[in-house]
Amino acid sequence: MTMDVSKTEANKNGAAAQECAGCGKPITERFLLKALDMFWHEDCLKCGCCDCRLGEVGSTLYTKANLILCKRDYLRLFGNTGYCAACSKVIPAFEMVMRARTNVYHLECFACQQCNHR
Repeated sequence: MTMDVSKTEANKNGAAAQECAGCGKPITERFLLKALDMFWHEDCLKCGCCDCRLGEVGSTLYTKANLILCKRDYLRLFGNTGYCAACSKVIPAFEMVMRARTNVYHLECFACQQCNHR
């Protein structure tokens, strides 16, 4: 699931401070982030893998398996590299591959076309 990050002005009309979903502390700064229907300090909304900040206005975050991820880590974990030129099955992005010209192969599918030696 993808979600846009928005920046909102906090404490309008003297309302109580929102609690940060990341650290649990009140958000006393002028601005806060809203993502996944929760409020965050700018420094607390981070990728669950690489810890990069996801608080850039207009940026997109990804969620899957209870993780909040940046685009790079989401694609690395859940994307795919393409299809194997030998068996035509999907190659997950995290899997090691062999490449020959424009073709991509599973390691176990890569073999010589003349003699089938791997």
